[in-house]
Amino acid sequence: TTIKASVAMKGELMEYQQRFFASALTDADKKRIKGYSFTLGKDRNKTKAFIDKLLIHDLKVTRNGNDFFVPTKQKNYRTIRSIFETNTEFRDSVFYDASSWSIANFYDIDYSPSTKEIDGSIVNSLENLYEINEIEKSNYAYLINSVDYNIPAVINYLVNNEIIVSSAFKPFQIQTSNGLKSFDYGSLVIPISIQKIDSDKLYEKLNLIQKKYQIDIYSTPSGLSSSGIDLGSRFVTPIKKQKAMMLVGTGVSSYEAGEVWHLLDQRVGMPISKIPIRNFDRVSLDEYSTMVIVSGRYNFNDVQIKKIKDWASNGNTIISIGTGSKFLIDEKIVSEKLLKEENEIQENNFQPYEDAQDNRGKEQIGGIILKSIIDLSHPLGFGYENNLVPVYKNNTVWIEPSQNEYSSVVRYTENPLMDGFITQNNSNKINKTVSLLVSKVGNGRAVMFSNNPNFRGSWYGTNRMFLNAILLGDKIRVP
Repeated sequence: TTIKASVAMKGELMEYQQRFFASALTDADKKRIKGYSFTLGKDRNKTKAFIDKLLIHDLKVTRNGNDFFVPTKQKNYRTIRSIFETNTEFRDSVFYDASSWSIANFYDIDYSPSTKEIDGSIVNSLENLYEINEIEKSNYAYLINSVDYNIPAVINYLVNNEIIVSSAFKPFQIQTSNGLKSFDYGSLVIPISIQKIDSDKLYEKLNLIQKKYQIDIYSTPSGLSSSGIDLGSRFVTPIKKQKAMMLVGTGVSSYEAGEVWHLLDQRVGMPISKIPIRNFDRVSLDEYSTMVIVSGRYNFNDVQIKKIKDWASNGNTIISIGTGSKFLIDEKIVSEKLLKEENEIQENNFQPYEDAQDNRGKEQIGGIILKSIIDLSHPLGFGYENNLVPVYKNNTVWIEPSQNEYSSVVRYTENPLMDGFITQNNSNKINKTVSLLVSKVGNGRAVMFSNNPNFRGSWYGTNRMFLNAILLGDKIRVP
């Protein structure tokens, strides 16, 4: 029927298409905003992924050095608006799905609207978007800055190839083959003398890594820093290979489980064992270091709960998302608290029946973007360029700040709403809760996301927190 109608209305449809694109140009002319600008930044592979998204949608992007500009006056003007514009005021309060889709915030891009057009050369491809350095052979160590989206994949490659690599838990500045360079929290140190392979083979592998992941790799002749920690410091600690599993099956969110699998498989190259809940009793947890619990309904008995808690207490890591975090709290696997509902009964608090669906519906959170503050010194915050990060919330899981003052890793800002609709009631709850915390479980820990850091496989901005939890979870010591 649709095909028949399309053929019969071919003329009208083609005319509509022409008017759609022609009106985009005239509409853009009328608006005060003439484009959006952003920089390449330190996390070049994340920015590269964002530019790739723009080019896939046939959008014009220009550059002047490391500054980029997306003019609004082009045929896909409306797509540009949906990528960059944010909105916090709506005529309606009930949404079928998310009320926020500003994709630039998905990628944690620090962008600015511009009231004038900015000249530059057109970006036609991702080739030569930025230059990577040439690795100079070292006799002491190689260094890689942590601020890049591909670093988790680099870590996974290194440990799988039995290359000894350490993470620097404090920043430092040191002389390299490319001069004096600064390295952020979580930067990688690859010593030469203690490797299982010889220096020539290591140099060869590092060149392969650089080509594959497009990152700078620096050589240094000494472990003595110009400022910050030295490379022989106790704050430079070896990274161990992790083995992760994820609970799947009846009652578990297949969306979130799929997002986790896609992230690890497609972007990191790391396998994760998917354990059906029906097989949980028959599975030995001892061979795993990390357990991922996404949103879902987990009807475990006391023996199964004890199995999870005992395993975590032995120094392992649980990573929970959304209602998976609620499950940990409800079953007292962790000693954290959910925000209590305040049900104040008021006299004569009557509402018309016809308003019930809308009034209840608007309290659901289909999807909003909130500005948060991340602790850059925490292993979960390694690799972030600055401490302000947009996070995506599409649930009503409200976790109170931890009683441990060092454990609330990602907190909301004072006025966090960046994009989307939220009621005053839910806004008040946000001000009393946190986005991410770490809870002590014996000698292990639970990394608890109240929000989904991997939503739709698109949230490059918060993927890193989740990957840090897997790759560096065993390094987290809850004071």
